[in-house]
Amino acid sequence: MVTDQDFSSRDDINSTGKIPSEAYDRMKELKAFDETKAGVKGLVDEGIEKIPQMFHRRPVDIIRNEKPLAEISIPIIDLGGEKMYDSEHRKVVVEQIRDASEKWGFFQVINHGIPQNVLDEMTDKFREFNEQPTEEKAMYYGRYLSNKPAYFSNFDLFTRPTANWRDSYSCNMAPVPPNPEDFPPGIVFDYSKYVAKLGSQVLEFLSEGLGLKRDYLNKVMDCDKGHVMVSHYYPGCPEPELTMGTTEHSDPTIITLLLRPSGDTISALQICHQNQWVDVSPPPGAFIVNIGDLLQMMSNDRYKSVEHRVLANHSGPRVSVGSFFRTLGEDKFCGPIKELLSETNPPIYRDTTIDEYYNFSISQGLNGISNLPYYKL
Repeated sequence: MVTDQDFSSRDDINSTGKIPSEAYDRMKELKAFDETKAGVKGLVDEGIEKIPQMFHRRPVDIIRNEKPLAEISIPIIDLGGEKMYDSEHRKVVVEQIRDASEKWGFFQVINHGIPQNVLDEMTDKFREFNEQPTEEKAMYYGRYLSNKPAYFSNFDLFTRPTANWRDSYSCNMAPVPPNPEDFPPGIVFDYSKYVAKLGSQVLEFLSEGLGLKRDYLNKVMDCDKGHVMVSHYYPGCPEPELTMGTTEHSDPTIITLLLRPSGDTISALQICHQNQWVDVSPPPGAFIVNIGDLLQMMSNDRYKSVEHRVLANHSGPRVSVGSFFRTLGEDKFCGPIKELLSETNPPIYRDTTIDEYYNFSISQGLNGISNLPYYKL
């Protein structure tokens, strides 16, 4: 009998849960796809009507919401713009962010101080990059975690049973910013400076929410020192019921700030809340903020790192820009913050290092399974 566990490890099982009558050479298909350097966008440009088997998932893995959850909305928090450091307003924001981080693991921020034209230009430029001729963007093609900015499709292409319907562009922005000459022409380099500042501000709110000093997460834990920017491009999919834009996962980071284009009305991003997938539809100009695994570990489960996913859609393309914050250093401590522990609140996780946790998470790929349990005491 074929079990669920068999499904997760077998490459020769199609989306119906049956073993094909003819042998399927998955590795051959993966290599051929990778060698085109055209990504998923290249398949769409070819006018395919049936998606390759490498993208197929079991129907149980891609169940949509049976009922719309219009009555549930992700918390929207007004940072206040110039009032951000007003003591009374700040107290309210700290409480709102703490509550959202403990109950949802996700929230949205508005009045964050980043000009709308900067946001619009960023998403427009990444859209233009992905829609240029393959030979133009192929010169940037590489694998995820490259020392230089890299364009790729599926960082875990050769390690996971199914591929996601998306192309990506990744760049390490801090602590050492990349050479501007390594960027594709037109990419907005200054955008990361705005996001780095916003990320530091959000981490201050989160630090105060834990009852720590405002600068604890930034100054003591260096949570704002590492910053990776990743843009995802989701072309329209001819068979979205067979695949995913992004497999369910949690982020192996401190926090993530996600930008979607103004006017994007496709509800593709979902988070798992109370065992139900909930659509996330941010207002124009808002950033989606989510807690990462490392911050859940540091907070000793006060803050929650929540699984999320992106559905594939007929409509497209869609663009998103994520900024992932993580502390640095091969031997940098990561574990429950000692100041938060007591006899009634003992540590839930063992101590580890940032690089150990991050590298372990990357090696697992997007498999829909949280990595935090591996570190529990």
